Amino acid sequence: MKVYVSSLGCKLNQSEMDSLAGELAAGGHELVSSPAEADLCVLNTCAVTHVAAQKSRQALRRLYRDNPQARLIATGCYAEIAPEDLGGMAGVERVVGNREKGRLAEWIGDSAPERAAPAPVRSRTRTRALIKIQDGCDNACTYCIIHVARGPQRSRPAGEILGEVQARLADGHKEIVLTGVHIGAYGRDSQREPAETDLWALVGRILAETDVPRLRLSSIEPWDLSEQAFRLWDDPRLCRHLHLPLQSGCDATLRRMARRYTTAEFSAWVTAARAAIPDLAVTTDVIAGFPGETEEEFAQSLAFVESMAFSRTHVFPYSARAGTPAAQMPGQVPAQVKAQRARVLRDAAAASQRAFSLSFVGRTLDVLWESQQGRGEHTMWSGLTDNYLRVATRSSANLVNQLVLTRLVALSGSALQGEIGT
Repeated sequence: MKVYVSSLGCKLNQSEMDSLAGELAAGGHELVSSPAEADLCVLNTCAVTHVAAQKSRQALRRLYRDNPQARLIATGCYAEIAPEDLGGMAGVERVVGNREKGRLAEWIGDSAPERAAPAPVRSRTRTRALIKIQDGCDNACTYCIIHVARGPQRSRPAGEILGEVQARLADGHKEIVLTGVHIGAYGRDSQREPAETDLWALVGRILAETDVPRLRLSSIEPWDLSEQAFRLWDDPRLCRHLHLPLQSGCDATLRRMARRYTTAEFSAWVTAARAAIPDLAVTTDVIAGFPGETEEEFAQSLAFVESMAFSRTHVFPYSARAGTPAAQMPGQVPAQVKAQRARVLRDAAAASQRAFSLSFVGRTLDVLWESQQGRGEHTMWSGLTDNYLRVATRSSANLVNQLVLTRLVALSGSALQGEIGT
């Protein structure tokens, strides 16, 4: 059977669909690159905000419009929390929540033809392999629906993860990204005593037991950092990039969010990380217009965000999610105010990102080249440094999936311009 697999939202969602694609290929199915070619389409949905849920519905409608004859399966977070919203949509044959997602390949596999030697499936980035190390979350941030959609914290066995890392490296991937809902809680499952391991022991094992060229962590809660962990960055293969979600730069707002730190503690963690890891990129998430956020609280949050000099900031207007405490809080901020505050934060984030990027002009760093536009001598390549700087260069050579020392010569827009061989 010809299957088209797609995903919206986070790296965890992408990782799950990459794994599903591999299972389906191993079972004899043919993975196709467009829904028009498919007998079956699978969409991994997102519900982190109302906009994400809307995009999930739009994506399902688009899949049906592109190929009304194809069977259509909706899975993921939106399918978990609101299956009734998706089950009645045109063409949707089955809605599969997160708790049953692991059986998708089994269900689909019943109609697969036999094939003796399935081709390996690479992740869609080709260069970076996203590996899920855990699922679920035991936190209860008042704005978040994901701990409902994903359930409690559950960690994969370390040996299983190491085996997948080795397989992805054998497929040719140059960067491994460890992903999950709360990867810093890896190994601390409530039902497991004592813990088999923790995130930092897992990272140490991957560095010690594999020849991974690059290892990157996805989002990690700031309280999961430790002085012991910082020693792991003595190995240059561990990417100098930490995504530490802040959510607000105001202590009163953080308390309403049920976040587990103050701005002073967050600042101290970042300061310690930067001192231990030279040239570290610290990226973050910030919510604008959380319930009860006054003009004074927003001003405090903005000032703190500006003071932290993040290399990249994802700004989200607060999105009320049914079933979360924040949706019932007094002082809901009007949509136009949330949008205006988000614009101000994004302007500050752009200035901070620009300053971080400019600080590397004149430096030479390894770039992992990922994608290209054009052909021949006019080919423009795009890639990433280990500390998450986007770099572009013009080259007629085939750079895809190559780690190449590149001199960063200028900043153009949001990307640094690179020169190879100088």
